Amino acid sequence: MIDLDTEICVCNSLTVKDIADCAKENNLTTLEALLENVICPMGDKCESCQDEGFHNDGLNLPLVLAMVQRGEV
Repeated sequence: MIDLDTEICVCNSLTVKDIADCAKENNLTTLEALLENVICPMGDKCESCQDEGFHNDGLNLPLVLAMVQRGEV
């Protein structure tokens, strides 16, 4: 299990919990909707959080979104 305090979007200082909360509260169900939202901007600067993850570890926005959809966070 991923630590909910793990920072995923480093440029915007957003953790797994922050991203999951934003997705749930705003009913963001696709990566496009997550990236286009203006309430809690993410993935708009270095963009590594969209693909390989900031530390090249695979912890990224699509993974968090999938975890939200499966009810894991």
